[in-house]
Amino acid sequence: MTGMLRGDEVVISDAAKGSQIYNKGYFGVPQKGGGLTLDLMEATYLVDSGRLEVRSKRKQLSAGDLLRLAHKSSRGFEIRYLVYRELRQRGYIVKMGQPPLDFRVFPRGGAPNKTSSKWWVAAISERSAFDLGDLLDNIDRADQIRKKLLLAVVDEESDVTYYEVRRQSPKGRLGPVNLETGAEGVVMADRVMVTDPDAAESLRRNHCFGKLIGRILQLSLIEAVFLAEMGALKLRDGRSHRTVGLETLRRRARKLQPDFDLRSTTFKDLKAKGLIVKTGFKYGSHFRAYEGDPDKNHAKYLVHAVPEHYKAMWPEVSRAVRLAHGVKKNILLGRVSPDEVEYVSLMRHRP
Repeated sequence: MTGMLRGDEVVISDAAKGSQIYNKGYFGVPQKGGGLTLDLMEATYLVDSGRLEVRSKRKQLSAGDLLRLAHKSSRGFEIRYLVYRELRQRGYIVKMGQPPLDFRVFPRGGAPNKTSSKWWVAAISERSAFDLGDLLDNIDRADQIRKKLLLAVVDEESDVTYYEVRRQSPKGRLGPVNLETGAEGVVMADRVMVTDPDAAESLRRNHCFGKLIGRILQLSLIEAVFLAEMGALKLRDGRSHRTVGLETLRRRARKLQPDFDLRSTTFKDLKAKGLIVKTGFKYGSHFRAYEGDPDKNHAKYLVHAVPEHYKAMWPEVSRAVRLAHGVKKNILLGRVSPDEVEYVSLMRHRP
């Protein structure tokens, strides 16, 4: 079966042959009066799979020739082609999407003009930047038309890893923090100790603050600032026994942890949502968050607080998602802006 290259399209003039290609995979766009027009993505795949010959004047073009030709006029074509090819080989009907998204993918058994597409897919090189702001914009675009957003990340060996991404609204089963009695905390180098057993028990009983070391409750600096802001914790220096003000504690925390304010804002937001929040250090994240009692429930989320204009490299994101998946938790990126904390979930997905 032969098609002719015309500009950035391939045209199959024979109506019967065009119909045969279209009906076995919904490739191309049927033309009035017969025939079929293919874009270079479709034509390259069909040549590569031995179902089509493409000629330009008297020269026959290989799949490699078409790839080079498309690369000249369409930056990143080779990355998109690898994703297109992989999805096609999985048996999906794939059509070009509207920028900045690359493809519309139909559910198995679905087809254009018969069913709605299931996913919007963005093809991405592992060497490209992960831009959370752009990702949120694309999530919103997909949500508006009730599509799932799938990121297809191509590594240097041309393997494709898929991530399903969406906004998340984490919510726990606890009510707002309500402490009836205050406590006194002793400020040490990088933590706060509550030595009174009754006060320690009160803090542990309400939202499981801190960790008991014997009968002494150890609080993180983030927990101590949170409780001091509520008026539930008074602070004294561990050496001088002088009163430590809230702002003094904040300054100390910022010196030890330059991103303290970012983490603290996310911590407060998670607490307001009724979650129990603990450090996520052992999992390579800022927090782990529980919907209920940690003694009875596993943490559902690993949460990493990030700035409003957060950018990273994809290998960094891939490590975080893989680790969370390995311990059966959801990774959330908490994007902190002046008005709110927005949460984005990334999960590995196999189409």
